[in-house]
Amino acid sequence: MQFCELVAAVRNDPSAVTIPADWGQGRATFGGLMVALQYEAMRTQISPERALRSLSVSFVGPAEPDVPISFEVQVLREGKAVSQVLGRALQNGQVVTLVQGSFGAPRESAVKMHSVPAPDMKPVDECPLLPYIKGITPEFMRHLAMGWAVGALPFTGKGGREMGGWVRLAGEVKDEPLTETHLLALVDAWPPALLPLLDKPAAGSTLTWTVEFVQPLAQVSTLEWCKYLAVIEHAQDGYGHVAANLWSPAGELIAISRQTVAVFG
Repeated sequence: MQFCELVAAVRNDPSAVTIPADWGQGRATFGGLMVALQYEAMRTQISPERALRSLSVSFVGPAEPDVPISFEVQVLREGKAVSQVLGRALQNGQVVTLVQGSFGAPRESAVKMHSVPAPDMKPVDECPLLPYIKGITPEFMRHLAMGWAVGALPFTGKGGREMGGWVRLAGEVKDEPLTETHLLALVDAWPPALLPLLDKPAAGSTLTWTVEFVQPLAQVSTLEWCKYLAVIEHAQDGYGHVAANLWSPAGELIAISRQTVAVFG
């Protein structure tokens, strides 16, 4: 199933969505997709005038592919300007993903600061594309394209503090405006920035993830490449803390991400 088909499925019936194995990541389902679908279920409960400002995510356990998932939503509070919403993804009666979202309407403010500028990167057509290799790279990578521009590849032992490049959806992609749903998949598509520091394959998984959106969103098509850069802020004792940003092709800041990653190597 393509990304747009899974989004249509959760909109149609969030209580029973089955994600196929080609969206897998090891024994689990790709986390970016899980959060994107949970967000879609949450979005239906909130006025469209209140834009998504941030999501805080805990990956409680692996979501198995090919097993139905229920995306539940609870509105915690409807304030004058901000709505707080809790989303729970359940599989076999167990919570696998928790998502708390903040949705806020715009208001007049004297505070204004320009966004962090996009870094200089070589054009995407000069960057090597990270290939999908069955049995080696995660299954979900067949649905996403990444052009490597900054830092070393995973498991080369040559990594530094930064990693990034270009990213977009791959395959039979419907040409439509890029939304928060798409962006959640794009931001989480990249492997953990810690993996290039390892000189042999080892597992790495995200424990917690916070992602914030710059509203209103820049006007970008799903067929366009976005620019991504991750920076390791600290890593020790099997855990790393990574900050990342995503920019539009024109260099407009779109999303701000922070992850706590467990690495088993």
